[in-house]
Amino acid sequence: MAVKISKSDKKANYDRKLCSLLDKYSQILIVSADNVGSNQLQKIRAGLREHSVVLMGKNTMMKRSVRFHAERTGNDAFLHLIPLLVGNVGLIFTQGDLKEVSEEVGKYKVGAPARVGLIAPIDVVVPPGNTGLDPSQTSFFQVLNIPTKINKGTVEIITPVELIKKGDKVGSSESALLSKLGIRPFSYGLVILSVYDNGSVFSPEVLDLTEDDLVGKFAAGVSMVASLSLSISFPTLAAAPHMFVNAYKNVLAVAVTTEYSFPQAEEVKEYLKDPSKFAVAAAPAAVDNRAAPAAAEEEKKEEPAEESDDDLGLSLFD
Repeated sequence: MAVKISKSDKKANYDRKLCSLLDKYSQILIVSADNVGSNQLQKIRAGLREHSVVLMGKNTMMKRSVRFHAERTGNDAFLHLIPLLVGNVGLIFTQGDLKEVSEEVGKYKVGAPARVGLIAPIDVVVPPGNTGLDPSQTSFFQVLNIPTKINKGTVEIITPVELIKKGDKVGSSESALLSKLGIRPFSYGLVILSVYDNGSVFSPEVLDLTEDDLVGKFAAGVSMVASLSLSISFPTLAAAPHMFVNAYKNVLAVAVTTEYSFPQAEEVKEYLKDPSKFAVAAAPAAVDNRAAPAAAEEEKKEEPAEESDDDLGLSLFD
């Protein structure tokens, strides 16, 4: 005989489970579970079982447990989770790579029909082509101003039609038409809203950044620091190379226009005194560039011709 558990015992068990997970895991994905069924959620749990734990529950219970656990442990970092527990959300505690876990969660999306009253998450476009519906169904298309024609006893849509726009509510006519056409335009699954990592909270878009993105952002930041340093004449590591180059140019300009000189300016002065040295310096490179095709032509010309019988030194009368 199954033993009934009271509500207070259920709350106590849930509190112990949540607190133990908070102590064990330092990485948490806060996910939205709108329109996610129990069967779909079970598959997600099974797919993440090796390295993650999915915990759902009422927001009030989760907030209460997190708040009391932060007070008991003295770890105020847990309090950053409380503002995130809004709406139909759940927690995925994980020890795996956050990017890989988010990609695994995204695999468990299922198609869903456009039910009346739903807010469309995407634009819904009805493609042109034969619908397979008989001519008596043309009233649906007329109500929605969809151009059609009768082809071989069935209704055919002439041009693609944007039936529902993102953010609009699905009406009864749109829902009925999509149902008749067998179109399930929406897909639902757990959607990652925020990422908690050792007390820090950030947007899930950060998980999509690659090493090239990070290098590019770092280079852009260094460039901005260098520009600011140069504009206010404040030395920094980012601006130091540019400052040295600019200082060298200034000193070189003084050396060129006056009798003052230093070793790095001697070669420039020599070139300015005798511009023909520029041509002499460039000549070897030009000769090398011309020598390659000339050598190839000579190799072709020097290919031995086929030997003839005359070259053997024999004759029919010898």
